Amino acid sequence: MKNRISLIAVVIVALATTSLAVAQSGSESPKPERRIASRVAPNYPELAKKMHLHGVVRVEAIVRPNGLVKSARVLGGNPVLVDSALDAVAKWKFESGQSETTEVVQLVFENQ
Repeated sequence: MKNRISLIAVVIVALATTSLAVAQSGSESPKPERRIASRVAPNYPELAKKMHLHGVVRVEAIVRPNGLVKSARVLGGNPVLVDSALDAVAKWKFESGQSETTEVVQLVFENQ
């Protein structure tokens, strides 16, 4: 009887720990600290048009205090679309801030 109670207690603790970890991981998605002041639309690559590719490219941008993009790197997306996404984000302007920030943005490419 004691073994069953111990086993049930271990299972409850494990489930509670797992639930807490899932809840915390969901809240880790980066929330943009600054709003986008001006956005340049990405060019839809010719190869992507021919292949009827579409999708989302996630980009992490390091933004200077004046709102200009210092650097950008791809976090995910179709390799045919990433160069166009990086080129576009490099031209974006964010609202001014007190310090350099990291912003994660998504660019959606749809068949044109």
